[in-house]
Amino acid sequence: MTRTYTLSDFDFVLPPELVAQHPALERSGSRLLDGTGPLPVDRRFRDLPALLQPGDLLVFNDTRVIRARLHGQKATGGKVEALIERVLPPLDVLAQLRASKSPKAGATIRFGDAFDAEVLGRAGPDGSLFRLRFPSDPLALLEAHGHVPLPPYIAHPDSAEDAQRYQTVFAQRPGAVAAPTAALHFDRPVLDALQARGVGTAGITLHVGAGTFQPVRSENLAEHRMHSEWFEVGEATVAAIEAARARGLRIVAAGTTTLRALESAAASGRLVPGARETDLFVTPGFRFNVVDRLLTNFHLPRSTLLMLVSAFAGHAHVMALYRHAIEARYRFFSYGDAMLLARQC
Repeated sequence: MTRTYTLSDFDFVLPPELVAQHPALERSGSRLLDGTGPLPVDRRFRDLPALLQPGDLLVFNDTRVIRARLHGQKATGGKVEALIERVLPPLDVLAQLRASKSPKAGATIRFGDAFDAEVLGRAGPDGSLFRLRFPSDPLALLEAHGHVPLPPYIAHPDSAEDAQRYQTVFAQRPGAVAAPTAALHFDRPVLDALQARGVGTAGITLHVGAGTFQPVRSENLAEHRMHSEWFEVGEATVAAIEAARARGLRIVAAGTTTLRALESAAASGRLVPGARETDLFVTPGFRFNVVDRLLTNFHLPRSTLLMLVSAFAGHAHVMALYRHAIEARYRFFSYGDAMLLARQC
């Protein structure tokens, strides 16, 4: 009989001092909890190549985090903080706005004491976003005047360290407002070791949205609606995956964003290349079609990402790994340590 899970099944108590506020001194210097077996094994991230087999295919997300946080003020003088959720070429963006009073359509907001944006009105399926029109290329304006959109649990203002380290070495295609954090641990020595081991690599793009931090508010998981994110899985990646699977080799997803893209592209049972939106919500009972191993960071209590990894590796097993990680003082969340999981369903 299939168990029905509720929100409370994904709760745990995390000591606040385990929330990493800064990255490790070296990307691959983070710890790696090997959860592929029945018992946890404590390792370092640079041990990853030895845990994979020659011919395995590592798939990563090549999205690039944009400087999506802006500070500004309304014509009345009221302060506004904007988090750009999505760029809509040529000149529009969708944004979350924090202000004492929400601006109305037709209002102007001056950002960074440098440029004015027009409020076009509310947007999004629930009206929680605002559509703004920038005077010129939004990506260029954000790069010049925006701030690194650090997650809400990181308490310090963004710095030069964050500009470098809240970005993967794979980052190519701008559009994310949160990093695919499992891939933050990769550096050149690890990539060279993977190549020497005979592990192949391929890429997808999924532009991570601010909704990745959206809390689940209902005990009934079926009532939660996921945010939508744009992704693309190219023909070359599909061909590489099909070739690896034909040889009986494993597909390793570097992060939950990569897994969501691949499993969304294979929702029909067959991996289909192309670009589209996904609002896939993965909970225990989900049938995985592509990914065999998952590299992931440690996630927030009661979060959709914790539900995803529990669906992948088994709820009881994942919660036991989290208890071990807390006892062993692993570092949690975006700048924290990593975990390697095997698919159990």
